[in-house]
Amino acid sequence: MDTSKSTHQHEAHVHEQGHNHSHEHDHGNLPVILYAVGVISYLVALLLIKNPLLENSFYVLAIATAGYHVIVEGITETITDTREKRKFMPNVHILMTLAAAGAAAIGDFDEGALLILIFAGAHFLEEYAEGKSKREITKLLKLNPTEARLIQPDGETKLVDVSTLRIGDELKVLPGDQVPTDGVILSGGTAIDESSITGESMPKEKQASDEVFGSTMNGTGTFTMKVTKDSKDTVFAKIVEMVSQTQSNMSKTATKIKQLEPTYVTVVLLIVPLFILAAPFVFGWSWDTSIYRGMVLLISASPCALAASAVPATLSGISNLAKRGVLFKGGSYLSNLATIKAVAFDKTGTLTEGKPSVTDTYFVNEEKKEQWIELIVNMEKESNHPLANAILETFSQTTDLQLSVTNEIGKGLVTTYQGNHYQLGKVEDTSQLSTEIQERNTRWMTEGKTVVYLIENDTTVGMIAMMDVPNKAAEGVIHYLRSQGIETTMITGDAKVTGEAVAKKLQIDHVQANVLPENKSFIIKELQKNTGTTVMLGDGINDAPALVQADIGFAMGDGTDIAIDVADAVIMNNDLTKFSYAHRVSKKLNTVVWQNIFFSMFIVALLVVLNILGKMDIGIGVLAHEGSTLLVILNGLRLLVPLKNQ
Repeated sequence: MDTSKSTHQHEAHVHEQGHNHSHEHDHGNLPVILYAVGVISYLVALLLIKNPLLENSFYVLAIATAGYHVIVEGITETITDTREKRKFMPNVHILMTLAAAGAAAIGDFDEGALLILIFAGAHFLEEYAEGKSKREITKLLKLNPTEARLIQPDGETKLVDVSTLRIGDELKVLPGDQVPTDGVILSGGTAIDESSITGESMPKEKQASDEVFGSTMNGTGTFTMKVTKDSKDTVFAKIVEMVSQTQSNMSKTATKIKQLEPTYVTVVLLIVPLFILAAPFVFGWSWDTSIYRGMVLLISASPCALAASAVPATLSGISNLAKRGVLFKGGSYLSNLATIKAVAFDKTGTLTEGKPSVTDTYFVNEEKKEQWIELIVNMEKESNHPLANAILETFSQTTDLQLSVTNEIGKGLVTTYQGNHYQLGKVEDTSQLSTEIQERNTRWMTEGKTVVYLIENDTTVGMIAMMDVPNKAAEGVIHYLRSQGIETTMITGDAKVTGEAVAKKLQIDHVQANVLPENKSFIIKELQKNTGTTVMLGDGINDAPALVQADIGFAMGDGTDIAIDVADAVIMNNDLTKFSYAHRVSKKLNTVVWQNIFFSMFIVALLVVLNILGKMDIGIGVLAHEGSTLLVILNGLRLLVPLKNQ
């Protein structure tokens, strides 16, 4: 345990050194203020000042102020990256700094200032698009139980802080209480909602010797329990710890531009001095002309359009999706969505409705069916049975029978009506059932359904099957992903038969059932290792570690606060079709970005050739730059237009 923890911390340290320097400079509001000063200085010099010396002074001020964070990050990140990678790792920032300095060196202060203004503005937009989401787990911590009813030696109970509990302590849990910690039931029985831990949609019946988890919600029963784990070792505590650790280790996949930067800038920085030195011998130019053309080359190679290739397009894509109920916390997540190889779904509330629904009914006597349904509705209405809502939503009540209903552990709801004894719940020995009922029971159970029986005077006369049914959008989304060659996996805390029944209906490739929260993130790791870039979609506390572990985590908008907090994107209103739409937008985004990159590089190549042929000066170069930049931005803005339905 200690060794793995040490290794984990070491890896976190390496990761932080390797990745966190990018865009993590915290200068407060200073860069924004200085940029504003730079813009004003540039406009003053351009529009108001006619004195050349004073005009150039304002342009220099614009370069120094608007380019403050560009220059600082260009120098510091180049040094840092070079030290870490042990090879020269320049970035576009350093190239832009040299380009502006080169323009000033040959007397074109205005062009140097314009280059810096354009690039610095694009840089601010990129930081805005990426977002640097600060994931917090404070809301999750608030969900942790704080008090427990500790049973004293005299049998009385005392409210104590959960942190003071020790293994072996005995606690009392009343109806509606949050289970204080992990333990085992000593006496009593109840139904517990464990969805926050296991993802199981159906409340679980619990009796003596059954295990219970801290933070789950007790139903209508009262029970006593014995503490079996220290508060820091509970399942809930492990979820909190894993979310925290995984967040600290989370890396941000580099954008396409970032991947191109070091190579591109290195090539430019090598070519420019070689060009200046070789030009007099190759082209017969004077040294003055060679230096001038070298500076023009440096400016021509400055990637203004390249810098604008991704950010406007990404912002447009994010805006497009936001209007349609999909919120991304960073541009890189949207960009990388197009490259995914696997998608893992939580079952309950993501692929399914998140609540049980009646799917089938059978009664031995059709003539008495309506009478029995009326009885069932009245029995459920008088109780807090876990499946009551599903039955009451399916069947309407016409007559109030004024029943006296009790909930007996192990039997279910019990009442007497018109001299007959009725029981609504489970059947212990299904071998005593009729052949017809046994066959239906076997088929329904195989389909992952929960079956409730109506027993009249020890004879089973009816049965109702319920399950958490797939939501209407799920099937279409799975079909879309399969058409894209993307592998699908369902991860659920439900029993295997229940998970496989839903997966079969939706044609999901793989099912991982009976999964506890601490294992969900390991399944994601395996998918990442064996398949590739992996997305996780979930809505519960139990999904949080997996959402953070995944390359891109999607939370359903009706889910818990913690799932939304730690996810990289949120699908509002639980509309799963928005996920396939987001994937389509991401694919189009990547197409547009590469179009922009190739176009930008073509313009650079064209300007370089024209410069060598002596057909271009700095003015033409800047004009071409600005024109190509405008076209690149307009191409990116096409992503604001809604995609047509496929």
